[in-house]
Amino acid sequence: MSFLIDCPNCGIRDVYEFRSGGEITSRPENSKDRKLWAKYYYFKNNVAGEQEEWWYHATGCRNWLIATRDTVTNKVSNPRLVEDEFK
Repeated sequence: MSFLIDCPNCGIRDVYEFRSGGEITSRPENSKDRKLWAKYYYFKNNVAGEQEEWWYHATGCRNWLIATRDTVTNKVSNPRLVEDEFK
């Protein structure tokens, strides 16, 4: 299914220019618990509705974005550059 993402650098582009980095989850910092790391890497919430996701503009500006995507409609909103998010 195709949908559009409004890249802050390049403008509105087809999703096929991007690579999904998946939903944003909390990383288990300084933990040696293998179960926590397995949960972090392999088990996602997969909500029906809006979730924050990582997107990489592979064939465009090659920047990582964070955007809100509705998993039911694939409508993407509030795209922003990762570098701007963590200043």
